[in-house]
Amino acid sequence: MVASYDFTRQKELSRWIPPNVQWTMTYTGEVPYRDNLELVSRLGRAGLLARPVHELVERGAEAVAYLCTACSFVDGVVGERALREAMLAYGAQRVVTTSGAVSDALRAVGARRLAVVHPYQRPVDGLLATYLDTSGFDVVALTGLRLDAVEDVYAVEKQQVVDTVIGGDHPRADAVFISCTTLPTYDALPRLEERLGKPVVSANQATAWALLGAVGERAHGPRQRLLDRTG
Repeated sequence: MVASYDFTRQKELSRWIPPNVQWTMTYTGEVPYRDNLELVSRLGRAGLLARPVHELVERGAEAVAYLCTACSFVDGVVGERALREAMLAYGAQRVVTTSGAVSDALRAVGARRLAVVHPYQRPVDGLLATYLDTSGFDVVALTGLRLDAVEDVYAVEKQQVVDTVIGGDHPRADAVFISCTTLPTYDALPRLEERLGKPVVSANQATAWALLGAVGERAHGPRQRLLDRTG
């Protein structure tokens, strides 16, 4: 996996990876930014992936994922496709982006109408809704974590995610999507699905599910509805 330079959930992500699968992670270079939009826009530039993808290919990776949600939806479905095409051009055999994986995961659980929880500031939250809408979903609720600064996302704890998802669910939604790879979700997903009675998909979960599916393996996550489906 290629992660953005500021990724902090390596330990949690590893819980989705079965013990028989060898996996490795590398990171993008650091980018300057003044706000949320500039950060994800810079991280969404395909050229930023050249070095880390080449590095993973040299390590023998059979599939490569770009593990960053907003970075892969900020330029819409066209931008997401461009990232995948660039990764293939850099030598990867099979490729996944988080936003592309999320779309596939939501379809796999039969979702059409979504309640979405996210940590973004404007206008990034609106770009997320546009990406999902263009991908064929109806966003019936869009709920932010109400963070004051980009850096506040690193301090978000599981209970804050759980509380925001419960409060952000909508009776018309047939699934909930938790956006952002920085949010802790592994232990929260089964609890939320039981409480809400519907699938709850998170960014890291969807990425692991799709990447492992690309090589014929299954992600590990007890009592997580998505993982009953093959990638």
